Amino acid sequence: MRIPLSWLREYTQLPAGARAEDLMADLVKVGLEEEAVHRPADSISGPVVVGQVLSLVKEPQSNGKTINWCQVRVVPEGQEQTLTGKGIDPSGVQGIVCGAHNFAEGDKVVVTLPGATLPGGFHISARKTYGHVSAGMIASARELGIGEDHDGIIVLSRLGLDPELGTDALALFGLDDEAAEINVTPDRSYCFSIRGIAREYSHSTGTPFTDPATLVTAPSAPEGGYGVVLDDAAPIYNVPGCTRFVARIVRGVDPTRPTPQWMVSRLRLAGVRSISLPVDVSNYVMFELGQPTHCYDLAKLDGDIVVRRAAPGETLETLDGKVRTLDAEDLLITDASGPIGIAGVMGGASTECSDTTTDILIEAANFDPVGIARSRRRHKLPSEASKRFERGVDWHVASVAAQRVVDLLVDLGGGTADDAGTDVGTAPEPARIHLPSGFVAERIGMDFSDELIVRSLGELGADVEPEGEGLRVTPPSWRNDLETKEDLSEEVARLVGYDKIPATLPVAPPGRGYTRAQQQRRRLVQALADAGLTEVLAYPFVSQTANETFGTAEAGAPRPAVRLANPLSEEHGWLRTSILPGLIDTAKRNHGRGFRDLALFEAGLVFLPQDGALGTSSIPPLGARPEEDVLDALYDGLPHQPLHIGAVLTGKDSPEAPNHAPRAWDWADAIDIARLAGEVLGVEIVVSQGAHQAFHPGRAAQLSLRSGETVGYAGELHPKLLAELDMPARSVAVELDADALFAAAADVVVAKHISTFPLATQDVALVVDAGVPADAVKDALREGAGELLEDVSLFDVYTGAGIDEGKKSLAFGLRFRAGDRTLTADEASEARAGAVALAAERFGAVQR
Repeated sequence: MRIPLSWLREYTQLPAGARAEDLMADLVKVGLEEEAVHRPADSISGPVVVGQVLSLVKEPQSNGKTINWCQVRVVPEGQEQTLTGKGIDPSGVQGIVCGAHNFAEGDKVVVTLPGATLPGGFHISARKTYGHVSAGMIASARELGIGEDHDGIIVLSRLGLDPELGTDALALFGLDDEAAEINVTPDRSYCFSIRGIAREYSHSTGTPFTDPATLVTAPSAPEGGYGVVLDDAAPIYNVPGCTRFVARIVRGVDPTRPTPQWMVSRLRLAGVRSISLPVDVSNYVMFELGQPTHCYDLAKLDGDIVVRRAAPGETLETLDGKVRTLDAEDLLITDASGPIGIAGVMGGASTECSDTTTDILIEAANFDPVGIARSRRRHKLPSEASKRFERGVDWHVASVAAQRVVDLLVDLGGGTADDAGTDVGTAPEPARIHLPSGFVAERIGMDFSDELIVRSLGELGADVEPEGEGLRVTPPSWRNDLETKEDLSEEVARLVGYDKIPATLPVAPPGRGYTRAQQQRRRLVQALADAGLTEVLAYPFVSQTANETFGTAEAGAPRPAVRLANPLSEEHGWLRTSILPGLIDTAKRNHGRGFRDLALFEAGLVFLPQDGALGTSSIPPLGARPEEDVLDALYDGLPHQPLHIGAVLTGKDSPEAPNHAPRAWDWADAIDIARLAGEVLGVEIVVSQGAHQAFHPGRAAQLSLRSGETVGYAGELHPKLLAELDMPARSVAVELDADALFAAAADVVVAKHISTFPLATQDVALVVDAGVPADAVKDALREGAGELLEDVSLFDVYTGAGIDEGKKSLAFGLRFRAGDRTLTADEASEARAGAVALAAERFGAVQR
């Protein structure tokens, strides 16, 4: 919300020398967030004045262009020239070359004299051009930064202006004004108006405040006006879509009259461009009072106005020129011809006011915020009106806003208002909140006297009366966010001043600390980060194809998934059953931005519906806690959501550097990440040859627990899949069911004792059938060697000369150590022999 200071001064006593920064500093005290300062004069300096064209000589040029050689007076005739500077004629008459042709002799125009600087750093100086010394420039709206018209000179008479020569044009166009921009949170909708901001400034500074709504006299109960019917047959959540509709008529309006410059200047500084007198008046009242209004060309209306929901197949061309297909939930403004506007969002083109309009019907209504917000999002149609309606508008200000528009159209457009009017709808019941004695002090942590509480809530505009052991508070109509005693407590604290609340740290209640699963998760995530991987967070929304590819190992196997009822896009209309699609999308996005060497990981939930059961038949109503059986049904409808952890690695493991050749990530790195996860949690992960449709047929590992439960896959992604996804070849990935690892993990991970006795190392090479997994042979060696074996590792696999066809040689390094003595060579050899014997028994292994 932009707040022009000149506008705000009409309703509160802002100091004469106050700047936008001062206003924002005061508004911050009452909880409003500062955003920016808008000060047009910062981009314009030097003499910019009103001048009059004394003579105009058209001079055709050799390039086919015709220029005007003008003599322009910039001071009243007979008055002393007070402007000084290089190129300014002491006589007050400037010779200026101008290429525009929309003005004539005698017109008053805006002249930028030598020494002036215009927006964009454009400096004005006397210079020779087209055979003349042009000492200044006759300005267009675009050159002054007040509009988009660049080819046409500003002719002041066409704007309804007749200022004295030499008048400061910056003040004339409001360019010496400034605005403070604040961020309005959703619960402070009343601050989307000068009315609301002036009230908040009064709260902050204690200065008097004049409510602009009290300056307008609206008819108390108009009758006989234009026919309006509220016919909402399908309200959302049983809330009527329209609770009030005020309609007034002004006849004989001249819409071609120029909007007064003071109004144009304020609207421009508030962020709205001038369009036409009726539209500008409507916008002006909206910014002033916070109540959106709309002007219809009365001659284009066909019969009574009916406010209803859209029917199937209905369309509407809105004011932006687009034809929109309407939804059954859309609340419409209609007449006998059909829809003429989406209520609270945007009007229709068929009833738009134009230069031929003479009679205008003014609408000021109150709509359900939820319905307006949904229509705005559905049609991707943000507007200043919907911004206010979807946050809530004061029900009681509608008739005042309509009367304010009527008064302005009568004063500025020469119209005549009908005495009769329309006002249909039912006022909402005001909220009445019981505020127990002592509750505010308990809630805020500071003593507040009853007198201070009553005075603060009274300043807010609330009605406060004693009620039992406390107060009964009726919030003002413009504060629809105040619903509970907690809300009132926060308002008291805000108005008294946050700076007066003592800063004391609360004492944390004793607790049990992190749960076992929380500790495990943090340990696992920290370990992967310490290993050099970068944690990312991806959206859980994926395509059906991604779920079918990554969610199940076997191609074509069924994979139930949760479909979104209202997806951001049809392409991503499902909840993920695997964490890898999001990681791959993140990697692709980084590749597109030039980052090639990546090691990314994510820990997040996947969504696995069981037996196809999902959801409930109905959604419980809002505003009350559902019964336990309803909650149980809701929980039963939720899919199983285990925590998965995954990683994707592309490119190389380190940057290139002198005397350093980086290594490309490969399938072994993906398996190492899985093993690291197991080590951190104290879980042994068994690695075996695996098959998964998303992974390379020969470079994929199945990851299992000792119990045989599969907990994930790791390896190189399938080449065809990488090509389809436009990912680098040989990219690798790993995904683990972290919840399964947590369940299998020991309660306490105990570090192994480090022996101080020397190590005995012996190697063994065993010839086995080619189909025997090396990991199975290693397990046999570990079991056969007994407790003296500290570690066994595979360091070579050989096939070729000296090895029979269908066989392979596996070379293992065995490390022996005792915790209480130095092993002899015989003890190490005996343990090695036991390991070889068990491998021979199980797999027919023969030593080379």
